[in-house]
Amino acid sequence: MGWWRIDADALAGSRFVVSALAETTAALMALERRTAAHPGDRAWLADRLPHYRARLAADPLDAALVRAALGRVWNAGFLTPPADGRPFAEELAVVRATPDAVVRTDLRAASGLPGSLARVRGLGPRAAEVLEWVWTEAVLPDWERRRRVAEADVLLRTRELSLGGWSAALSGMRPGMAWLGGGRLRINLQQRPPRDLAGSAGLVFVPVTPGHGWVSWAGPGRHALVYPCAGQLAQPAAGAPQALVRLLGPVRARVLVLLESPKSTTQLVALTGLSLGAVGGQLKVLLGAGLILRRRTGRTVLYSRVAAGDVLVSAATGPE
Repeated sequence: MGWWRIDADALAGSRFVVSALAETTAALMALERRTAAHPGDRAWLADRLPHYRARLAADPLDAALVRAALGRVWNAGFLTPPADGRPFAEELAVVRATPDAVVRTDLRAASGLPGSLARVRGLGPRAAEVLEWVWTEAVLPDWERRRRVAEADVLLRTRELSLGGWSAALSGMRPGMAWLGGGRLRINLQQRPPRDLAGSAGLVFVPVTPGHGWVSWAGPGRHALVYPCAGQLAQPAAGAPQALVRLLGPVRARVLVLLESPKSTTQLVALTGLSLGAVGGQLKVLLGAGLILRRRTGRTVLYSRVAAGDVLVSAATGPE
């Protein structure tokens, strides 16, 4: 991959998209590779992995298809169509409709075509069924939290873009990724021919909560860059201790726990699902009590716990 050449029109037409299918594909990668980016992921992986392994053990052809599609360096392109933010079923329909000839070509490019799949028909629908199982069994029960985390990451990237331009917003999204200037975006450290996105109106950036990312495209006009959410957002916040809930109330206690690292009001809205007014009201009370501080960074106001807030949370986690 190396780097992409992106002109001003392509950047102007780019956007951030939250995709249920991309989140599901990243979850599939985590299950298949048995990788977890943070403690919350490890608990999820330990819970879901036995069910996933049983699902593939029941159908060896599905297992062969998944393992071939998730190549060591490349993912098979049919499995990762560029996201567009449509409902899960509509995005999944693109995978389901992939012709067998295209699937086999993509598998050869990713890791080689297993002999067991050489004559199997309906490979696209098979892959879609696996993704649908991962969505239903491993992602959907936690989708609202995952979606809020992804939305909070979009707000973070948007703030970085407003303060430092594309270099600040894009550099560090993925390992090896950096804005090189001159319209060049380094995607990774692999030695690959550059790809010219000049004139593309379909460049999307897609955050996912598992620690996996990839790039994909469909023709010359649609490109997607999927990247892991910022670590401080992706790691699920510890639940508010019951002692703290009894003292402050459930909403205020939750906000105080989330402010272990600095966050803006809009990020707190995205992470909690509360209204802007409700979050603002809780922050006002916590500020008045001297448990958090407020500071401005450029045009953004960030809130974080002070020592008194840390002590209160720490004390509430002790023996009751």
